[in-house]
Amino acid sequence: QVQLVESGGGLVQAGGSLRLSCAVSGTIFSINAMAWYRQAPGKQRELVAKISRSGSTGYADSMKGRFTISRDNAKNTVYLEMNSLKAEDTAVYYCNVEGRWRNYWGQGTQVTVSS
Repeated sequence: QVQLVESGGGLVQAGGSLRLSCAVSGTIFSINAMAWYRQAPGKQRELVAKISRSGSTGYADSMKGRFTISRDNAKNTVYLEMNSLKAEDTAVYYCNVEGRWRNYWGQGTQVTVSS
């Protein structure tokens, strides 16, 4: 059974940093892109950042220059380094992994930024 195990969320002051991790437990055939999404209360889930298997990255405009996505293919793990955090970054952050036949989601990790 495949699980995406997320860690690294928590409470941080505005201007601070957090590093999220998401490790694949189990076997996913042919992992392609890996990504982070977030969902704030009362809002739709939105894409934060995405990274291809080869390492090409893309970011939502509001995260460019502050967030960095990376991955370790040998460990089937994706990371999200978040710097200069703002109160509006408060949300539940979800990792997403694209397998050959389906997408997988993590359970979410709460990030709360106090102003």
